[in-house]
Amino acid sequence: MADAAPRLQGLFAQLLGAPLPVRIRAWDGSQAGPPGAPTLVVRNRRALRRLLWKPGELGLARAWVAGDLDIDGDLYTTLDLLAGHIWERDEDARTLAQALRDPEVRAAVRGLVKLAGTPLPPAPPREEARSPRRHLHTKRSDRRAISHHYDVGNDFYEIVLGPSMVYSCAYWPSPDSTLEQAQHDKLELVCRKLGLKPGQRLLDVGCGWGSMAIHAAREHGVSVVGVTLSQEQAAYARKRVADEGLTDKVEIRVQDYRDVRDGPYDAISSIGMAEHVGAERYLEYATGLHELLKPGGRLLNHQIARRPQRDETAYSVDAFIDSYVFPDGELQPVGATVAMLERAGFEVRDVESIREHYALTLRQWVARLEAGWQRAVQLASPGRARVWRLYMAASALAFERNRIGVNQVLAVRTSESGASGMPLRARTWN
Repeated sequence: MADAAPRLQGLFAQLLGAPLPVRIRAWDGSQAGPPGAPTLVVRNRRALRRLLWKPGELGLARAWVAGDLDIDGDLYTTLDLLAGHIWERDEDARTLAQALRDPEVRAAVRGLVKLAGTPLPPAPPREEARSPRRHLHTKRSDRRAISHHYDVGNDFYEIVLGPSMVYSCAYWPSPDSTLEQAQHDKLELVCRKLGLKPGQRLLDVGCGWGSMAIHAAREHGVSVVGVTLSQEQAAYARKRVADEGLTDKVEIRVQDYRDVRDGPYDAISSIGMAEHVGAERYLEYATGLHELLKPGGRLLNHQIARRPQRDETAYSVDAFIDSYVFPDGELQPVGATVAMLERAGFEVRDVESIREHYALTLRQWVARLEAGWQRAVQLASPGRARVWRLYMAASALAFERNRIGVNQVLAVRTSESGASGMPLRARTWN
């Protein structure tokens, strides 16, 4: 008798304290759940073993990446329905040990164990970062983490990012604008906030595939040093610089930001890089950039932020993101970022939240990935493509629901007399 799906619906309802808001289709062909709702496809018993051995988000992530779990229906709708059971559970939710004191929960776990079959734990998908993740942020560990995320293949990123090759939040004139226009406008916004002028020196920290460096040199006549820890990014960026005829204006280095010693610079851009720095190293990061600037020099720090927790000591890094996307990545509240920049000696002059812009950007990236799915799978792997699809879709919803934000913080190194060189009227920039 094919009855795995109704059994799973009942067991999950016992575990979660409420029925699942999606249908389930199990490996035996059975289905159960709300009619017309998106369907969670449980392809095999191994999916259950993954959940039993790693309860919570990591077990779900492993099952998704391995293809043991899938979704039949709109991905965003399904993730939105499941959010309350996965990403938005109350901070004070019971621990597993506390939950297992409940006889009903223990009975549900026994039911899942029986349904899962063999008790042996499945091996994690090969796309999972295997190195120890203690968030030490040494130069070696940061280099390894950056390689895991960015050295997936430039051709793969071309599918997702499009011709602009900008891997950070775009700045949309309107929701129906093109991704290329929105990324151009973001780069131009950064240049205007920095007040770039011909002949100045710009340091682009975490320069990626060179888009900011090329835009600043071509459109504003500055000399740029771009640094990245990714060999693949650097090779791609150097070719783009040469193709643009800008080798006399742009230098791309494979270099840790802590090793840059050739200041002073007139301006520094850090776009989507500071998430990799880590809370323990953030003051070192901010102080180092402050020292590299001339008096009157500006920093534009573009960074994703999480919401503050009622108990910051209880904050933990997202298991899926840490294992599959950004090993050692850490998000901080925007207030903590501003405080660290000020401790380093900066005067913070402007903070602009562009949260809704990142949701629009991510939805475009997901659409591009889905449109080029077969080629993406060939270039990376089925598991890697599934990682990016889930990560970007879930992140789009997180920005839309205000679980995370993204901010551009403009700061200046004032002179000894306190002069900032900033315009009198805010947001004219130059």
